[in-house]
Amino acid sequence: MLAIIIAAAILVALIVASVRILAEYERGVIFLLGRFWKVKGPGLIIVIPFIQKMVRVDLRVIVMDVPTQDVISRDNVSVKVNAVVYFRIIDPERAIIQVANVFEATSQLAQTTLRSVLGQHELDEMLSERDKLNGDIQAILDQHTDAWGIKVSNVEIKHVDLDESMIRAIAAQAEAERARRAKVIHAEGEAQAASQLAEAAATLSEQGQALQLRYLQTLTEVSNEGSNTIVFPLPIDLLKPLMGMAGKQS
Repeated sequence: MLAIIIAAAILVALIVASVRILAEYERGVIFLLGRFWKVKGPGLIIVIPFIQKMVRVDLRVIVMDVPTQDVISRDNVSVKVNAVVYFRIIDPERAIIQVANVFEATSQLAQTTLRSVLGQHELDEMLSERDKLNGDIQAILDQHTDAWGIKVSNVEIKHVDLDESMIRAIAAQAEAERARRAKVIHAEGEAQAASQLAEAAATLSEQGQALQLRYLQTLTEVSNEGSNTIVFPLPIDLLKPLMGMAGKQS
């Protein structure tokens, strides 16, 4: 009786040990006597103890932080850059067989790729063309990790940190650029004003009556200032009509 109980207990233990339950986002890579057999899951699966071995693989998107990297840009500026990588395992067999630690391998590859790609660009490109750099890094990572059964869906550069001296230099450069634009705008305004004045002068010189009306308008405006004495140059052209009328009367 004792032997039967022991045998039954052993049988129950073996059955319990052979049962595996995999979630919807999990797969089980099964090895039979050390050799790859198949990928199972999700749901309830049976693994024969001592003969078969199962390795769980998570198929959900993994968010991996790339540690801060010291990068020297093409124009010899030292910056600190970190990023985040989004990827998922699409082939559990290759993710287990082709690489010892898929997450560590992806992290190391992301770090070296980040330094390599950013080192080919100048600082201004790192700051202004971040979307393009993200796409370049993502394409390189996706190409190299394809043999590991991984799909890199996105890469985002989070921070590009500069030292204090470089921040001051960039601020001075931006201030100089703003001053240059202000001077250019002022010069363009002066040129446009001079052009308009020249056109107005040409029009007044061609139309004597318009010139006389302009003088009379100016006299009216000056007289409203409240001053007792007004000194205003009176052009001879304005007196010619009056002188002609006086000559006719005489």
